Amino acid sequence: MDLHPGWIWAIGGLLLLIAEVVAPGFFLVFLGVAAIATGLFTLLFDLSLAPQLVLFVIYTALAIMIGKRWYAEPDHADQSIGLNKPSDRMVGKSVVVIDPVDEHGGRVRVGDGEWSARGGPAAAGARVRVTAVDGNCLLVENVALLSETQTKE
Repeated sequence: MDLHPGWIWAIGGLLLLIAEVVAPGFFLVFLGVAAIATGLFTLLFDLSLAPQLVLFVIYTALAIMIGKRWYAEPDHADQSIGLNKPSDRMVGKSVVVIDPVDEHGGRVRVGDGEWSARGGPAAAGARVRVTAVDGNCLLVENVALLSETQTKE
């Protein structure tokens, strides 16, 4: 029985995809997709060996480029700052004062929760910026005071 080269490419591609599932390494999938595409073009246009190999190389490169873009890790640089201390991610955020804040204490609203805070001074309803986290207490600065300082410079 003489098997058309297009079918050999397609079957080889399917075997590579199956191998990726059995032993995941996330590279065989690109080769499998490229082999299947090469097989389809070989079946449609009855290509000889040289064009088949060229197509396979081109499809492999395309599959890798598309896969790299598709599966690339998004930029999580800001999330890695407080990997083990998520509260550190609050530094720099603007929050609203619930109970007046001074150097002895106060309370601020962060999202749907409340935190103890020190710094300011700021009255209830004012916006403050988190400058640091000290245990379970946020250290804050009054946003209005920050704006005045920046305009004077």
